[in-house]
Parts: sequence; structure tokens; C-alpha cells
Amino acid sequence: MAAEGGSSSGTREVDEEDFFGAESGWVEARTACDHLPSLCSDLSQIPLPDSPCSRCHHPAENWLCLSCKDVFCSRFINKHMLKHYEESGHCLALSFSDLSVWCFECDAYLDVQMIWQLRPVYEVAHLLKFEERPSFRAIEGLQLSSDQGEGSS
Repeated sequence: MAAEGGSSSGTREVDEEDFFGAESGWVEARTACDHLPSLCSDLSQIPLPDSPCSRCHHPAENWLCLSCKDVFCSRFINKHMLKHYEESGHCLALSFSDLSVWCFECDAYLDVQMIWQLRPVYEVAHLLKFEERPSFRAIEGLQLSSDQGEGSS
């Protein structure tokens, strides 16, 4: 798998471990989160992905709070989503940039493909952003039935 280092073609030896984990910049999303009960009970109606930050009105890099459905800018703009979490304790947020979900309490991304409670809001956001439904990978043993959600609203 490794190329010879120092050759005139500009290739270098690559350690296979560089492709996994933080060293490569790749982050593995969590497949479970204890904070899912804080999700808003109705995420079928959410603001448009181009909604500005509710505090500074910045038009880009915004996040949707999945507890109250307010929109706040990212840590790369004015950190209003982070401030909202610190003030309210609302720890789950969906990025309108890449539709990833972050849990501030877990300090981790959450896998919307594996966590069935996140699929509906992801699907709505994807539909609003791209005007098409997302494709979900098949998950063995996962059944999306209404009885799975009982007690987790």
C-alpha cells in the first residue's frame, strides 16, 4: 500500500494507520447518544437551510437546535450555537452546511444513518436543502416502526 519515499515522482510512504482516526482528520460518528430524549417532539417542520442566525443574522454556517428549532451560527462565525447550548442546555444540533448532527454533551458527531430517531429531521433537512430524499444505507435488524419511539420523545 505504501509508495517509496523520496522518489522523483513526488510520492512518499504512507502508513495505513494515517487513514483512520484523528490523525487523518476523519471522525467516526457515534451510533448512540443518551441525550436523544431532548429532541423536539415535532421536527417535521423546521426552518429552511438558508435561514440566518437568530442572533446575528449571519447567513451561512448555521446550525438548527434540535430541541427548540432556533437557528444559530457556528463556532467559525460568532459561536451563537455554542452559546445557546451553554445558556439553555440544548445539546443536539444539525448543521445546515453538511447536515451532520452534533451533541455538545457527548462532544461528538452522531450517525444519522444508525440512530433512527435522527432520520426524520435529517430527511426533512435533506429534502429542503437538495429537493430530494436522502438515501439511507440498509441496517441489518433495524426496523423503523412507531413502537420503537415510545418513551423516547
